[in-house]
Amino acid sequence: MSKYDFFKNNAMITQARLLKEADMYPYFKAISSTQSATSIIQGKEVLMFGSNNYLGLNNHPQIKEASQKAIDKYGTSCTGSRFMNGTIDLHLELEKELAEWLGKEAVIIFPTGFQVNTGVIPAMTGKNDYIIIDELNHASIIDGCRMSMAQRVKYRHNNPHDLEQKLNKIRHKNGRKLIVTDGIFSMDGDIAKLDKIVEEAEKHDAFTFVDCAHAIGVIGKHGAGTASHYGITERVDLIGGTFSKSLASVGGFIAGNKEIIDYLNHASRTYMFSASLPPSSAASVLAALRIMKTDDSYRLRLWDNTHYAINLMKEHGLDIGMAETPIIPIYIRDSVLTFQIARELFERGIYVNPVVAPGVKESDALLRFSLTSAHSHEQIEFAVGNIVQVLENYNVLKTEQCL
Repeated sequence: MSKYDFFKNNAMITQARLLKEADMYPYFKAISSTQSATSIIQGKEVLMFGSNNYLGLNNHPQIKEASQKAIDKYGTSCTGSRFMNGTIDLHLELEKELAEWLGKEAVIIFPTGFQVNTGVIPAMTGKNDYIIIDELNHASIIDGCRMSMAQRVKYRHNNPHDLEQKLNKIRHKNGRKLIVTDGIFSMDGDIAKLDKIVEEAEKHDAFTFVDCAHAIGVIGKHGAGTASHYGITERVDLIGGTFSKSLASVGGFIAGNKEIIDYLNHASRTYMFSASLPPSSAASVLAALRIMKTDDSYRLRLWDNTHYAINLMKEHGLDIGMAETPIIPIYIRDSVLTFQIARELFERGIYVNPVVAPGVKESDALLRFSLTSAHSHEQIEFAVGNIVQVLENYNVLKTEQCL
């Protein structure tokens, strides 16, 4: 037996090989254009309903100009970690503006959003502590929990009553308690019931950490996220997020009071031991943030498109669960069928992301349809019309659903 057999015969690789043989492999498709309402993928122009470019800012001229000027001034890299030689004045400027916008005392920025969760969670919790998480939280939160020695407790998705029951079971346990939730859930697209979560946290003297990766730019005052959406910013201990979606760049942040952020400055290993955010990325985030704070038109168009698409999908009987944000799950509830439908839609000029087991339960396999402010109603109509046709061809739409 070869030492490479595990990798060659791994279940994931076997599935990928079978998908490739059936011409249904949907991953790593080469894109040769900007990602806006349309993109060129493998030489084919398609409607892009698979990106997280919610505000459509990734090709904005002011943002590109800011990025280019930063390269001219600072070069392409900071060549070190923030802890050592990797801090530039642009980082500090961005952190100050983020803190003011989010309504928190202090912010630190990370090279990626994933590293926020894998850096903050282990730093906030240790061997005798408890992390209480929503069962549908993002993979980066799960990995952050795995990197901590704390005991992990899951509660049913977006269910404050179940959260209360789980907290009651550990009420008299020693150690810190940290509740972590997505702000908007990345696959199902529903908004966390953060107001209720904070109520339970306050009853049990627990810390709260909301990951607003998909909420920044989308909900809250000027897109400030889930805590802002509920008007409870001062009651949420930590607000995290990413720059790779609405803020049109790469990187991430964590915001909180000065004491916690100063502690994380010296305790978060993914922050301390990673090269800092490149100057061009920091500059593009700062430019995007300033647009977002002063011009709500992008967010308002995004929500106009969202309401239009959700109503249209409901009229056609699509199974979209509790969809309420620009992330709209179209449930197929069969992984192989989801791959087949995604391939046929691509052939029709529509790109959507298939999300299948084990990423979700087999019974929750779905097409992740995501909107941006750049889409037109006509493009949405074309996409929904084709999705309905394809689902009807595969007998996914039931007659009684369409009545």
